[in-house]
Formats: sequence, structure tokens, C-alpha cells
Amino acid sequence: MDLPHDAVLLRIFTSVSDRSGLDPLYDAIVTKAREMNLAGATVLRGCLGFGHSAKLHQPHLSPLRQDYPVVVEIVDAEEKINAFLPVLDEMMESGLVTLEKAKVLQYGRQRAGLAQRIKEHFLGHAH
Repeated sequence: MDLPHDAVLLRIFTSVSDRSGLDPLYDAIVTKAREMNLAGATVLRGCLGFGHSAKLHQPHLSPLRQDYPVVVEIVDAEEKINAFLPVLDEMMESGLVTLEKAKVLQYGRQRAGLAQRIKEHFLGHAH
């Protein structure tokens, strides 16, 4: 685990039927975030939701009318998130965006000392 560092969590509430041009909005957001070298993005599909219009976003019997709620989450440094907001503003017609401060703990296989801990684990148990 790396030491915690300050970041911002950008959370975008939309639906699977929302578009940016011909593309699904959530897909366009993730693609643009990747182009702008943000740390990462995750798309979460909900089973039910509503926004300011009070219209329920839910699955339909027809696969052509799917309207699940979707949340896109992006975490990065405040400066990078702030640079992304004007781009996001151009993409969105409706939805809700929240920002919150976050402390990030990063895990990964490339951490310093991982190989040594694995070696010690197996050597310590090889009796």
C-alpha cells in the first residue's frame, strides 16, 4: 500500500440511454477521461433510479428501450479533475455531477518489496 494522498472523486449520474453524439454518454466520458490521461474511470450500472424529472430509470422488457441508471466514477488529482470539468460540461445535456475530496490508497502488483515478501513467505513455509 502506498501512503494516502489527496484526490478528488468525480461522480457522474446519468442513464444508459443518454448520448454524447451517437455514443452512449458513459462511453464518451470514459474515452475522453482516458484521452486526457486521468488515473482511471469506472462505470457502474444501477438497477433503479430517478433524477430531477422523477422519471424512473429501470430495465424494460424490450431490449431496445433499456434505461438503466449509470454512475461514472473518476478519481484523480484536483487539478486534473478541474481540467476535465469543462470537457464534461460540453458532453452532458442532463444528469448530476458530484465532487468530493478523497484520500487514495493505491495497491498494485508493482509495489516495492512484493517479490521479497513472496520469497520470504515461501522460504518460511518450506520445511
